[in-house]
Amino acid sequence: MAEISWYPFDKGVTLGQKGSENGVIVRDEEHSQEARITLERDTPYVPFAITCGIYGCMFHTRFFGIESEASLQYEEMKAALSALLLTENEGGPEGCRSFLDGVAEFVETYP
Repeated sequence: MAEISWYPFDKGVTLGQKGSENGVIVRDEEHSQEARITLERDTPYVPFAITCGIYGCMFHTRFFGIESEASLQYEEMKAALSALLLTENEGGPEGCRSFLDGVAEFVETYP
């Protein structure tokens, strides 16, 4: 099995730039199995936003008022995405159904 890893998205070039929620990107990582998670501050709506997604499958955004909570949730969501990606390539229709159930559970767990 290939090593699971997170690394700076676009070699860190996006840090300090405007993100999808129109805030300043403070953390931006990509997973080796095609997922991304981004933390922004100073969005027009709330102080912090986390966006994450699995390429071609889902995109999810959360908002926070406190930096410590946003940072904690960023790490928790990153770990949950890693675990979810492990199930993505399990074989057959049952594996696909299990993965999609996992995506739904992720969104429910991190509303």
